[in-house]
Amino acid sequence: MDVVQLSRLQFGLTAMYHFLFVPLTLGLAVLLGIMESVYVMTGREIWRQMTKFWGVLFGINFAMGVATGITMEFQFGMNWAYYSHYVGDVFGAPLAIEGLMAFFLEATFIGLFFFGWDRLSKVAHLAVTWLVALGSNLSALWILIANGWMQHPVGARFNPDTMRMEVTDFSQVIFNPVAQAKFVHTVSAGYVTGAVFVLAISALYLLLGRHTELAKRSITVAASFGLAAALSVVVLGDESGYTAGENQKMKIAAIESMWNTEPAPASFTLFGLPNQETHRTDYEVKVPWMLGLIATRSISTEVPGINDLVAHAQTRIRSGLIAYGALEKLHADRSNADARTMLEAHADDLGYALLLKKGRPDILNATDADVQTAAWSTVPQVSPLFWSFRLMVGLGFFFILLFAVGFYLASTRRLVSARAFLWVALLSLPLPWIAAELGWFVAEVGRQPWVIEGVLPTFLAVSSLSAGNVLTTLVGFIVFYSTLLVVDVYLMVKAIRLGPSVAEPRQPQPPVTAPLSAPAE
Repeated sequence: MDVVQLSRLQFGLTAMYHFLFVPLTLGLAVLLGIMESVYVMTGREIWRQMTKFWGVLFGINFAMGVATGITMEFQFGMNWAYYSHYVGDVFGAPLAIEGLMAFFLEATFIGLFFFGWDRLSKVAHLAVTWLVALGSNLSALWILIANGWMQHPVGARFNPDTMRMEVTDFSQVIFNPVAQAKFVHTVSAGYVTGAVFVLAISALYLLLGRHTELAKRSITVAASFGLAAALSVVVLGDESGYTAGENQKMKIAAIESMWNTEPAPASFTLFGLPNQETHRTDYEVKVPWMLGLIATRSISTEVPGINDLVAHAQTRIRSGLIAYGALEKLHADRSNADARTMLEAHADDLGYALLLKKGRPDILNATDADVQTAAWSTVPQVSPLFWSFRLMVGLGFFFILLFAVGFYLASTRRLVSARAFLWVALLSLPLPWIAAELGWFVAEVGRQPWVIEGVLPTFLAVSSLSAGNVLTTLVGFIVFYSTLLVVDVYLMVKAIRLGPSVAEPRQPQPPVTAPLSAPAE
């Protein structure tokens, strides 16, 4: 493996490991706010106990999320130095705002959440809890704005004088439709994760006959909140599909393993065996009209296939070569107005010309075969995307069914006797994490070979490091993060075994004194 592959593997593993903690933080934060709101409104002590117990698990998870998230940002400078140089003016702003607006808000008020129970009024502590939830969501917002810009770079342009991307309209960066769709979809998936976690642990308590009052109420909250969140994931996932169909057509074609353009109304491939070598999908089972409705929201618009998109990429590569040639002339003579005009006319395709650098440094002498090879490099790995997407969607519909059954059983007071459901709920514990990781896999692998869609190829974004250096840090991260994971699981399991008592501080015992001796006669 070369430096590019190792750097991608290191960042991918770090990001996916970090995302083990992010969705649970998002979901538990809102569930804590709901539970404490019920406590403030009713004054019933059981709801206070529930908030404190789930808050302990939230705190363990939050600490691990912070520890793993910070190292990710250091990797931009460590392994992706040219990326940081090329787009740092655009990408750095949302991350800086996230730290100032969201992380400090969340980190400040989480201390008040844990230590302010007996020092703040009920309403003040409730406000603190909701501010923690707000901070978690704002943190996700700004990070996803940064990631959304990588998927659909708007509000920025290439400056030939500085050789960097620079912001032209920050409002476009913030209100990027891809970023907004990713935010609501990702946050809703986090809510589902938190709800499944509470549902599964509560089901365990009911199966064991422990803490039944807390468990029944927790399942009621988790099932109702989770059902709304799971339905939102499906609806908002449709919005993500539409924005990808508008801006990342190759990703949609790869997810569908669609080699030829689908005439309107486009069909959705429910099952098939993608074959990237023969450029076909065997044993297809299709659902009529469905892809057209998802990707174009119409029955009159065709969905382009991989072969046509590759042909379009060749056109953009040739246009990008014109821009690259004009850029070279401009570097030789800054006052060359014709070269500047030519560059501006073809600047949107400059990134496609850079794809040729993987095969040859003198890209202005590229042959037709070089252009064709570069165009086919825009096709990501089809089979992993095809199956990952379908498994993710299948899990999404399973969560709707799980929460619906849980809500019905909780409403009819049949939870304790429904042991089959309780076992299903318990065994479903890892599923939302699998779905979330698959979602990120589809989003990030689906835009390869780009680190910035259509602007900067991934292989050009890495630092000038040796493969040995990257491999050493990769092994170090794996060992360190594996240790953290063991610690996290240990603390979580210990807190769950202790139950609600873990949230209550032990009362100091009075000192034991020996009885006074009887007075001598």
